[in-house]
Amino acid sequence: MKIPIKVLIADNHAIVRNGVISLLEKKENIEIVAQAANGLEVLRLLQSGIAPDVILTDIAMPEMDGIALTELLKLNYPTIKILILTTADQEEFIISSFSAGAQGYLLKNVNIAEVVFAIEQLAAGYKHLCTAIGLKLLNHLQGRFILNSKNLKANIQLSKRELEILSLIAEGYTNGEIADKLFTSKCTIEGNRQNLLDKTGKKNTASLINFVVRNGIID
Repeated sequence: MKIPIKVLIADNHAIVRNGVISLLEKKENIEIVAQAANGLEVLRLLQSGIAPDVILTDIAMPEMDGIALTELLKLNYPTIKILILTTADQEEFIISSFSAGAQGYLLKNVNIAEVVFAIEQLAAGYKHLCTAIGLKLLNHLQGRFILNSKNLKANIQLSKRELEILSLIAEGYTNGEIADKLFTSKCTIEGNRQNLLDKTGKKNTASLINFVVRNGIID
């Protein structure tokens, strides 16, 4: 039989602590070793000899919050894993928690199966971010990418002729072939190609085509 993972629960709401404890106590691989209402109580318990593998803590607690607690635990009890369980889904709290030394972050609306899975992951040396936050951060990053792409297009002003030349370059035509198609000189096309490289900040045709396709400037 495997040795159970020792867990300490820290939350200033007794009803939350009791609810989490009653659910986790049913799991054979988890042992609740203590509970606390704030960070100071956690430190006192550790000083008294309580030795959890994982501390499950809220952020908003009186006297010492979860992030301050995490910072102290990282310095003085580096082997203990910290799993944040909170209602705070703001990016700044997530970043602050992991920067302080937390290995996991859960929202209180997750089911008990995910709490157990996160505890197991942390005990095994991994990190865990709940699915809802992961999806939120992904959507946020995608939004930034789209915004940056739009700004990029606005900043690079291309004429109709330049877009036409870009499309022909992307299709693999040489400067001479493009000149014939557009009824102009090869020298003019070479100048246009160089202007496109200068505008996009690229050094060669391959990187130019990759850039304009990736940013939706041409299909």
